[in-house]
Amino acid sequence: MSQCVHYIGMNSTTIASPSGQAVPHEEFPVLKHGLYANHAAISPWPRVASRAVAAFATENCRNGSAAYKYWLQRESQLRQRLAGLLNAESADDIALLKNTTEGICTVANGVDWRRGDNVVIPQDEFPSNRLPWLALQRQGVEVREVDIRSADEPEQALLAHMDGRTRLLSVSSVQWVDGLRLRLETLGQACRENGVLFFVDAIQHLGALRIDVEACGIDFLAADGHKWLLAPEGIAVFYCRQGVREQLRLYQHGWHMVDEPYQFDRQQWQPSTTAMRFEAGSPNTLGQVAFHASVGLLQQVGMANVEALVTDNSRALSAGVEDIVGLELARPFDPGRVSGIVSFKPLKRDLTRFYLALTDRQLSCTIRGGAIRLSPHFYQAGEPVAQMLNILEDLSFDNSD
Repeated sequence: MSQCVHYIGMNSTTIASPSGQAVPHEEFPVLKHGLYANHAAISPWPRVASRAVAAFATENCRNGSAAYKYWLQRESQLRQRLAGLLNAESADDIALLKNTTEGICTVANGVDWRRGDNVVIPQDEFPSNRLPWLALQRQGVEVREVDIRSADEPEQALLAHMDGRTRLLSVSSVQWVDGLRLRLETLGQACRENGVLFFVDAIQHLGALRIDVEACGIDFLAADGHKWLLAPEGIAVFYCRQGVREQLRLYQHGWHMVDEPYQFDRQQWQPSTTAMRFEAGSPNTLGQVAFHASVGLLQQVGMANVEALVTDNSRALSAGVEDIVGLELARPFDPGRVSGIVSFKPLKRDLTRFYLALTDRQLSCTIRGGAIRLSPHFYQAGEPVAQMLNILEDLSFDNSD
């Protein structure tokens, strides 16, 4: 399998990124405990996030909220970091919500729908980007689910189902089952030209690949922290473009959704003009601590470097799987649509038994859509990916089933 490992050198403490930026191995203790290729499910935290949470817990235990003003400064900086990650116009465009689903529901429940409107989504979306739209059918909204995998150009298949009554297009920028990566610029341009709102579920994108909400014409975007962003569950980024914020009706109200929310004795409570208007209640301060640290690490490495390493991993895994007799990629490799996910099927082995054999070899992965899904992150470039391929090759010749 040596032909599949061709792109970066390593030593015991650092990974050399394509630009020469060193990524310290010590940030990722998970490297010492098997092969983790499941970032598309839940990521292990880097040490910087773990340390930040431990320090915050100690501070809180000893002093309670005495340093609350510094917590607010960290929250403000987190919004700025996330805005930078998205190339958003302002940190005012960023809300900190519980999860991707809350972001989707904020839009689904906020648009002023009319009977006869329609929403276009890809077929086989993750339930979070399907169920909130289907719930609109009781209001007379049609949901058009488009088969994008049988089309030569998935974007054109989606656009072909839009018409004069299409109010919104919602897509996962990277598909959760097989890693199919959509061309957001194409979709965003068409939405702008036709007055259609554009929502992106970026949970399998953000933290692994670069994204530019301005260039892509994205109106709304949501992504949990617990996958490629290397942060905990229970906290997510929600982006809402300034020009569409006040088009959304608010379906939850609370003390935190106003400017200067800590003035509790005010008489007038007007929703903030920023994306904070979507944050009704108390913030997830503990989640913010870890999220702040993890996003800071990604930005220190540089998202151009992260993307290059992630996509090199996927290219190496895809080439390796194609070379192994008895394995088949779940989706034909397309160099223009590489993401962090590579899915494959064993042709002569029972899928579940093959998966269990991988976990017995301490290769952490999962089954999705009738295939085994691998999703290593940037810090596993080089030898870890080579080891994954060696395990796949060994098991492909094992006829114990």
